[in-house]
Parts: sequence; structure tokens; C-alpha cells
Amino acid sequence: MSAIAGIYNLNGEPVSIEQSSGMMKAFEKFPADDIQTWHKENIFLGCHAQWITPESIGEQLPFYDYQRQLAITADAIIDNREELFERLQIDREDRKKITDSQLILLAYHKWGEESPKFLVGDFAFMIWDEKERKMFGARDFSGARTLYYFRDNQRFGFSTTIKPLLSLPFVAKKLNEQWIAEYLANPGMFESVDSSITVYSNILQLPPSHSIYVENGVISLKRYCTLTDGTKLKLNSNEDYVDAFREVFQTAIQSKIRTHKKVGGNLSGGLDSGSVASFAVKELHKKNKKLYTFSYVPVDDFVDWTHRSRIANERKLIESTVNYVGNISPNYLSFENRSPYSEIDEWLEYLEMPYKFFENTFWLRGIYEEASHQGVGILLNGQRGNWTISWGRTFDYYALLIKNLKWIRLNQEMKKYSQIIGTGRKRILSVINKKLIPFMYQHHPLDKEFPMFINKDFAFKTKVLEKLKEHGIDPTGRVGTNAYKIRMQQFQRLYYWNTTGTYSAKLSLRYGLLGKDPTNDLRVIRFCLSVPEEQYVLNGQDRALIRRSTKGYLPDDIRLNMRTRGIQGADGVHRMKKDWGIFVKEIEQLLTDPLMREIVNIKVIEKCISRIGNDPKPENAFMFEFKVIMRSLILYRFLMRIN
Repeated sequence: MSAIAGIYNLNGEPVSIEQSSGMMKAFEKFPADDIQTWHKENIFLGCHAQWITPESIGEQLPFYDYQRQLAITADAIIDNREELFERLQIDREDRKKITDSQLILLAYHKWGEESPKFLVGDFAFMIWDEKERKMFGARDFSGARTLYYFRDNQRFGFSTTIKPLLSLPFVAKKLNEQWIAEYLANPGMFESVDSSITVYSNILQLPPSHSIYVENGVISLKRYCTLTDGTKLKLNSNEDYVDAFREVFQTAIQSKIRTHKKVGGNLSGGLDSGSVASFAVKELHKKNKKLYTFSYVPVDDFVDWTHRSRIANERKLIESTVNYVGNISPNYLSFENRSPYSEIDEWLEYLEMPYKFFENTFWLRGIYEEASHQGVGILLNGQRGNWTISWGRTFDYYALLIKNLKWIRLNQEMKKYSQIIGTGRKRILSVINKKLIPFMYQHHPLDKEFPMFINKDFAFKTKVLEKLKEHGIDPTGRVGTNAYKIRMQQFQRLYYWNTTGTYSAKLSLRYGLLGKDPTNDLRVIRFCLSVPEEQYVLNGQDRALIRRSTKGYLPDDIRLNMRTRGIQGADGVHRMKKDWGIFVKEIEQLLTDPLMREIVNIKVIEKCISRIGNDPKPENAFMFEFKVIMRSLILYRFLMRIN
């Protein structure tokens, strides 16, 4: 992978050395195996390379193809290389030496602006087409790699990170009020519903699933990939669906462990990361390699306060997976001296913007850091598994059976579910009713609402509440009850991908390793969307396809567990105990800051502080009031850094 940058002077003037070197200098904080640049007339391309795959070692990047008169700089690992070799009719003796950037260039030469549709993997690239006098680029479908850009009437500049663009003398560091307003008003985990804007008003980002081209001074964006719940797969038996899934998933795993370094994985006690690990071990065994797993566990003095259906310390479950699967070198990590509070400055430095997912920051960064120390090049995870490989919501499916008048199937499923869980039919039907007639159960006076802490005048000025409403987002935090609709939104609304893609890309640059998610592989997603719903809820089991597909891969206490789920970050507030006094003082400073008073509702924040109090109770870790305070503090720190 790489950090890439470039400038295209639309007015034809040569790019100055000062500007190009300034952009590359902004990458110096990231480790690099090689740094190269390419200049020609009014074009500059740069690459700060990290060699992850065997083909990337010694790669010339930026690369200029004299025959085709095309130049490319790329931050890319392409997963469907064999498929592309066949489509592009590349001789077998040439395939091993072709780099991923050259493969992208060949795809562009054949398919032009349609080429991103044929690529599977993590990528952001820009191509200078000398014959056509235009620049073309794309970002992968889920935004696993970042690409920011600036444009005015005379120039177009792009970069993997924001800082190189801010180094240019003609780019002002002006805040985007709309982005900040959405950060404050939207209770969800994503910052903005517009995936093209950033915290800076004159710096944009290429959204996931989009390509960009610059020609004759005009910049155009186009969405090249839209995932839909289309034609359903029809196979002869339940076993055939298991076989088909295993084949697709193993192919995805195989393509994502392509590295000359060690292969690692985030491992929890659940199905998703366990499935990824078990399939990966099978593939790594063929290469005489082992899997290095990294698991977060709470600090020793933490007392689990969560509901009995949740498990804050998953170590025993993780050990069960490790012992059953074999060929795993496990690491159990507590990061004793880290907390959501202590991590703020580190994350602001590398994300370059405020963020919301503070609950897990201390162990996310810690795992990347430890994996880097151990020489890992690829770090597998299963973050998207809930929407792909382990999809299957029991009560939503039962409600669907009622709507379709499939009474016999419903009775069979409810009976088997009752036997597994040990609950009565009356309880099941009451939950199904909430799915069938949700309006009867919404807006209950005891429902907990997310505190609206944006300053009312600022909200009115930016019209942010109207914008959220247009996108179906309730500022009080209420969400719909239709799981099937919510699932499709996960694949069609690009802002859901932006957060995970951004932090994964920037952590990878910081630590010189790449996070890869086989559960988010484009081929796996398309397969999972084609599987009929009755394969996902079967014989009383939720998440039935992955439970059946991991028979022989995972131990039954993991594979068949329907009673408990792991939860990460439950010890977040507990970790802040020694810093709680400093934390409270900083919030008090925040309340007096003139700029913060213009954008947040001080009275709401004061109420949140009084609710939490001066005693850091561990059970406050996921409280809405704590979220409000932490989000306000993260924004405050960001504003202090840039002013």
C-alpha cells in the first residue's frame, strides 16, 4: 500500500518543485520502503510506498507506460488478479511480475472509465492519460483507502491524507460548518451524510464506489458500483448453499493474505472473526505459515457490569477458538495505560478530523501497533460480518413468514427456536408483533433519546436538522425496526463505509500494515445478498448459514452460541479513573470557550455532566450523556489544534 499525491495545473504551468516536495514531506511521519516522484510538464505524481505484497517489492511507482502513454500512482492491493489476467489475456509467464498498479493501468487501457467495475480489492489511484489530456481515478467500492482533493480554476491536487493538500500555498485551512453541524446533530457513528465533504470547506474527498476524471478544466464524479438485493440464488439443497459459501469465502480469504510478511487477525470470541481466522488458518497451512491473532481483553481489575447476555471479557471464548483451530499464535492485550481519553490526540493526529468511535480507540490502535512490532503485513478482521456472512435475524424473518402467510414454516421454526433458547411461544410472538406493527411500540415515554447538543442558532444557520430529515435520520437517535431495510442501507448509503475505511486506511499508513476484511469482500457481499432468507434462519437458528458453514472449522461453543454476545470497550470509563479529575477540568474549559459556545448547547452539556457526576462509574461507558461529552471534547481538542 502507499500514500499518494499529485498536482495537475489546469492552466498548463509547470508544477513547482517547492509544491511537490512540500506534499511529499507531509508523508514523512509514515514509514516507507521507497519514495518516488514523477514530473512531466504540468503534472506531478508521487508515491510514499509500503511494500505489503510480493509483487510490490521494488515496484516502480509512479509508473509511466511509454507504449500507452499512461502514468499512474496508486494506493492499491487488487484481490481478483487471476480473473483480471484472464480477462486481459495476459500471458502466464508475465503474470507473477505484473504489479497491481500495472494491472490497474492495463484495465484502464482496455475498459477506460468503466475499469473500476472490474477491480476487486482496496484501492485509490490516479492515472494521467497523456493522449486524451485528462486525469482519471477511483476509490474502491467501500472506501477502504482514502483520496482527498482540492480544485480551483487553475489547479487540481489530490492526496491520500489531508495534510499534503494543506501544505499547498493556495489551499486555505477553512473549516466546513456543514460538516461540523452534522457531526454534532447526527447521533449516529458517522460524521456526515455527504461522503464527498470533509471538515475543511475547500478540501473534498472522493466517496466510496466513485470514480473521478478531470478534463478541460471540468471535474466529474461518477458512481460505478451500486449493490442491490437482486436475483436470489437457487440451489438444490441446504448443503449446496454451504458448499457455495465456503468456496466464495475461501477465495476471498486466499486473495487477502497475499503478503511476504506475517499474516495476523483481530480475534474476538464471536462468529465473524472466528470464521475469518479458521478459514485463514486452512489457507496459511498450505504455505507453512501460521496466523498471529490479536485480542483485546479488559484490564485485570475490571468488574463486568454488562447484561448477562453480554460478555465483556471474551478470553475464554477466544481460547476455545484458538485451541480448536490450531496453528494460531495468540496475543491477549489489555493496554493497561490507555483509555478513550488518553487516545484523543493520537487519533486526531492521524485521522485529521474529529471522530465518534472513541469507545474502541485504545485497543484498535494498540492492536495495529503490536501487530506492526511483530512484523505483520496483513491484519484480517470481520467487521462487516453482521451484514454479510452472519446475517440472519430470527424475529424479522418470522414476521416475514407471517406476512407471506407461511404458517407451517413459522410453526416449525418457532418450535425449534423455543427448544434451543428455552423460551415460550408467547414471548416469541410478542417480539414478532413489534416487527409487524412497530408504530404501536415507538415513541414510548420511557424510551431513551439521544440528547440534542448542537447550538440551536448554529443548527438553524446550517439547516442541519432539515438535511438529516431528508436522509431519514432522527436526531433523537431512534432507528427503524425493519432489519431488511436497514441491511440494504448498509450497502447503499456510502457514509456507513466512510468511517471504517478512513480509520483503517490511516492506521495502516501509520503502522505499515494493512487491515483486510474478507466479510466485506465484494464477491462475498454479492453472494450473501443473493442467498434466500430461509438459509439465514433455519431450524430455529439465527445466522444459520455461517453456523452450518463453520462445522468442523469452529468449536460448537462458538459456532452454536445463541445466548451471549461479546462487547468491546465496556471498561472504557473504568480506564479513565486516574484521569477523571483532569477530564472534568477540561470539560469545564470547553464550556467557557467562545467558539464552542457558538456551536454546542452549553446547557445540554452541563446536564450531561451532572448526570455522570464526579464519580467515573464503569456502567456509564455507553451512556448517551457520556457520548455527548466525549464527542464535544474531541471536537474541542481538534479546534484547539488547528487554531
